[in-house]
Amino acid sequence: MRTLITTAFVSLDGVVEAPGGEPGYRNSGWTFQGIEFDAAAYEIKAREQDEAAAMLLGRVSYQAFSPVWPGMTEEFPRYNAMPKYVVSTTLKEEELVTNWGEITILRSLDDVAALKETEGGPITVHGSATLNRNLSDAGLIDRYHLLVFPVLLGAGKRLFSDTDKDKQGLKLLESESYSNGIQKLVYDVVR
Repeated sequence: MRTLITTAFVSLDGVVEAPGGEPGYRNSGWTFQGIEFDAAAYEIKAREQDEAAAMLLGRVSYQAFSPVWPGMTEEFPRYNAMPKYVVSTTLKEEELVTNWGEITILRSLDDVAALKETEGGPITVHGSATLNRNLSDAGLIDRYHLLVFPVLLGAGKRLFSDTDKDKQGLKLLESESYSNGIQKLVYDVVR
C-alpha cells in the first residue's frame, strides 16, 4: 500500500489558502510577508520531492500549478517528472497540459483509495484544500508534513474540515522550531 502524505503551509489558526501569492485571497502570500526567510525551515520540501513517487492534486490547485510548475525546472525537477493525479469530477482530458509528464484524472475518493492500493512509493498532496479535507474525512491520509507559520489569518480555506467525526490520533514523527517562528510538524495518522 502506498503512503498518502499531505504537505502544507498552514497558519496557526489552520488556514492553507494562497500561501505563495495566489490571487483572490486578501492575505495572499502570507508565508513570506513579514516572516524572515530561514532556509532550514524548508529542508522538508526538498526531502519531499526526493522521496515522493507521485503527486495528487485537486482541480483548482492543478489549474493553478500546471501553467507554472513545468517551467520551474530548477526548483521542481522531480515533481515535474513524476506521475500526477488530479481528483476532479469536472476536469476534461482535453484540458490537461501536455508538458508536465503523465497526468491521470481520478473521478472519486474511491479512485484515490484504489490508487493507494497500487505498487509504488509515497504520493504527496500539494495545495488542494478541499481535496485535503475530503481525504482526511474519508480516512485516506496517512501522514501530514506541516510547516506551521506564526500568523493568524482568520478567514480562508482551512486544512481540516469542521465535520463532526470521531477523534483521530496522530503520532509525532518529527518536530522542529526555527528562528523565524515556523514549526515543522510531521505526523503519522494512527489507525
